[in-house]
Amino acid sequence: MATETVDREFVDSLVEEIIQPGIQSLMDDRYFSELREGKLSIRRLQGFAIQHYLHNIAINKGFALGMAKNAHNPEAFQVFEDQFMAEQSHPNMAKRFGMALGLSEADFTDAMPIYECSAHTGSIIRGMFLGILAENRTSALTNESMVCRYAEEFDVQLRKHYDLPEEALEFFVVHRAADVEHTATAANIIARSALTDRERARVREMAIQQVRFKLAKFDGIYHEYA
Repeated sequence: MATETVDREFVDSLVEEIIQPGIQSLMDDRYFSELREGKLSIRRLQGFAIQHYLHNIAINKGFALGMAKNAHNPEAFQVFEDQFMAEQSHPNMAKRFGMALGLSEADFTDAMPIYECSAHTGSIIRGMFLGILAENRTSALTNESMVCRYAEEFDVQLRKHYDLPEEALEFFVVHRAADVEHTATAANIIARSALTDRERARVREMAIQQVRFKLAKFDGIYHEYA
């Protein structure tokens, strides 16, 4: 029982010291500052749709490969299966948002990931296949905590400032709710599996890097889709 308490305190420290400050930095970023003012350009909104579509496709393929790689490991297999089942519909949600903003199928088919988004996606894939389970779940805890918050911001501000149909907002409606459960699950796995000083150091570094990648991702979209 004492060990469980210590482990939970460690996860709570990740949230308080790294993830929550990262969320605040993201909300203070010019992308979301302009979104709140209703001044974010349609092109920059389209950029989010395109880049997140590509990101979701990549991580879904990673989840599928993770299931195959961990077929012998019931716990790890279940983690990848759960993530794949939860995320498989998300590329189409991102595409639906982009189409409502005036993009075409060709815009998604021909799109390439920008530098910052490639780096972010690549770091998550690295965690899936080269990291320990706790690192993998720290990536999920960090990213989904940030997604949950920015999905809420998108949902509120798009309704306030942009004339979009309800179905175009499904991505944000789903993520602002579902990722609450996902982050809780990830936190529990980290608490159970990051037990040594070395494992906790790897987990902490993963959280720091994922915050930096997420901030860079939105900065990259802002510049690329000016």
